Amino acid sequence: MSTPTTSSPAPSTQEPTPPGRMSTRLDAWEGVTSSPVRPASPRWVWASLAAGVVVGAAGWLLLSSIALGLVIGYVAYVVTTYVTHRVVAGRRVGTDHLMRALVYGAFALALLPLVSLLLTVLVNGIGRAVDPSFLQQTMNGVTGLADQQYANGEAPFIGGVYHAVLGTLIITGLATVISVPIGVFAAIYLVEYAGRPRLSRLLRFFVDVMTGIPSIVAGLFAFALFGVVFGVGTKNAMAGAIALSVLMIPTVVRNSEEMLRIVPNELREASLALGVPKWRTIYKVVLPTAASGLASGVTLAIARVIGETAPLLVAVGGFYALNTNPFTGPMQTLAVYAYEMFTKPLNPGVRDPSLERAWAAALILVVIVIALNLTARLIAKIFAPKTGR
Repeated sequence: MSTPTTSSPAPSTQEPTPPGRMSTRLDAWEGVTSSPVRPASPRWVWASLAAGVVVGAAGWLLLSSIALGLVIGYVAYVVTTYVTHRVVAGRRVGTDHLMRALVYGAFALALLPLVSLLLTVLVNGIGRAVDPSFLQQTMNGVTGLADQQYANGEAPFIGGVYHAVLGTLIITGLATVISVPIGVFAAIYLVEYAGRPRLSRLLRFFVDVMTGIPSIVAGLFAFALFGVVFGVGTKNAMAGAIALSVLMIPTVVRNSEEMLRIVPNELREASLALGVPKWRTIYKVVLPTAASGLASGVTLAIARVIGETAPLLVAVGGFYALNTNPFTGPMQTLAVYAYEMFTKPLNPGVRDPSLERAWAAALILVVIVIALNLTARLIAKIFAPKTGR
């Protein structure tokens, strides 16, 4: 009886995978050439940045221009980071760091005007904006003589911004009351009830047109409307609210429409399947679900119009005394107040007191706009749908 022998496996006769066919190695594919990639230490980034700083400082000292120094330093940083990383880690890593440097530069360039504006307004307006007497006084009875006496050290600083702050809040509040219902209901129609495509397209077209109209046109419209209804030359806060609402409505419509479209159709269908009427479905399901986006959009629309000057100059005018009645006489706002103090100081020979008031009013307006944007983010966070347990 013979003992079975174990034969060794025969060598594989399978041909290697042809290049370009089902190969898992990138090098085996036709037309693909891999670039060598080597690890690069982060110190090369800091070295390139240091080189850019040194070159920029040298350019600043030699050319006596900080702007040219920044440009030369940034160009030196871009070139240095690309060359060093290409030599150390290869072409792909060098190109990656080059694009990063360009993106960082574009971000800094976009941020530079905003930072410059905020710093300028803060430096010039902080001294008077935090003065309690400035925030509690109006300009009623303040003349150029008072500024002359203050400049000579013979009298304290008088004249404040209290009436302008109240006027801004009143006019913007009235514009919000007018715009939000119209904008939200128009968006509800477009999303929930637009059974006629022609009418919905026409409505969207007019919303787009209203989005692009100049603000001065809105002011002229409100001024002409109140002139026809109440008499030529009528200026009051209500006319200003109408002008601002013309600018707010398209923003509210567009934002509300987008927020309502985000609501899943399954929620609507589930509510309708239970026999709930459509209007109640919108009221109880759709609007609460989109409440976060709607509230933040309305807040941003308010921030967009609160600093308008041209329409309020035409429709409302300026007023140095306190007026809280939106239907009688002109009313002052922060934007118009700052504009008038800059362009028409109380005493042309002593401009500094008027400029102090203008910068302080501009700073207060910027603070209000920042507060509205932060409020929009807070509202969006509070009313956002809860995803946790």
